[in-house]
Amino acid sequence: TTGTTGSSPLGFLSDCVGEESHVDEYVNHVLVSCTQCLELIKKPCTTCQNIAIFFGKSLRFPLVIPQFTFQRSSSHSATTSSLRSAAIKMFTPRLIAKKFVAREQGEGAGARVHRSIGTTRLRNLDPFLMLDEFNVGLPGGFPDHPHRGFETVTYVLPTSKGHMCHEDFLGNKGELRPGDLQWMTPGKGIMHAEMPKSEVPAHGLQLWINLPSKSRMVEPKYQEISRDTVPHAFNDDKSIEAIVFAGEVFGKRGPIETVAPVTYVHFMLQKGAKLEYPIPESHHVFVYAVSGTGKCVEHSIEPHEAIVLEMKGDGVLLQADDNDNLEVIVMTGQPLEEPVVQYGPFVMSTGDEIRQTWEDFQLAKNGFENAHSWASEIGNRRR
Repeated sequence: TTGTTGSSPLGFLSDCVGEESHVDEYVNHVLVSCTQCLELIKKPCTTCQNIAIFFGKSLRFPLVIPQFTFQRSSSHSATTSSLRSAAIKMFTPRLIAKKFVAREQGEGAGARVHRSIGTTRLRNLDPFLMLDEFNVGLPGGFPDHPHRGFETVTYVLPTSKGHMCHEDFLGNKGELRPGDLQWMTPGKGIMHAEMPKSEVPAHGLQLWINLPSKSRMVEPKYQEISRDTVPHAFNDDKSIEAIVFAGEVFGKRGPIETVAPVTYVHFMLQKGAKLEYPIPESHHVFVYAVSGTGKCVEHSIEPHEAIVLEMKGDGVLLQADDNDNLEVIVMTGQPLEEPVVQYGPFVMSTGDEIRQTWEDFQLAKNGFENAHSWASEIGNRRR
């Protein structure tokens, strides 16, 4: 078949398919199989058939084709070579480095949590220091306590029946409803309380994220994201929904401003749905299973399971079981590669800094002013 450049960079294909629209569909498909290509192209020429055979009929691949300048030619030989070399890069999932069930333990006052990061199985995963899944109602909770030197991320899951309330010694207070998230930077010092609103259990996650040493003593601040404003992103067939707090998914970026590069996304996969989510190659990756069943790479996963992925590979591969939905939280972060010394609710870079922090708290100075004279109102709910 004789090809011409036409107005499109891939105009040569219009001679094969007869309609430029089919060419556009061919190029713009993010995930296609050769069977779908053949269906779109209807009556491919011999060269297009060879391209399909080259990629394999059962192979699914990401199609990424840059803009080419094709020369007029009496054959497709040059363009076939360009298309082969340009375009197709198979998604190589990161393999599982560690997988385990989060351990249930007591925390706060009368509360129980499933802890994954921050245990003997996984002390930390730079920059992540701790991850708890909580499901607590009054009289349990997390009454008045201090923090310094890191960030906390509290997410009340959309399916939670109860709410969480927050109050600190700077006068800030609020309520997290199902679907809301609070990203708190205690900085040089916060004294606060986190308590369920009622006896109805609030179900959610709290993540601790390390800060660079230069940022540990910043002024405290909050980023509160309501369920009404957080971006929801979907794949093409709507079989996967992503609630994007930090990072980018399906073309939508989360609103959280992070000190260091971090991704925090709640993925919801319908029955049988498959997700290939690319991750920056330098990031550590942690997946926490919230509900449902499915697979990460080729390993089965279920609620409360924690998964650490290897560094090598393009990203996360998840698939929901054919008879069940799957919900996971995917967290990724650029390692800070800095020393970490943790003492209870304080995280610093050296032992001397921890000792100074303890002194500051005991003497109510350097960020902990009024720490001992203040008492939260919501903390009284359990008494």
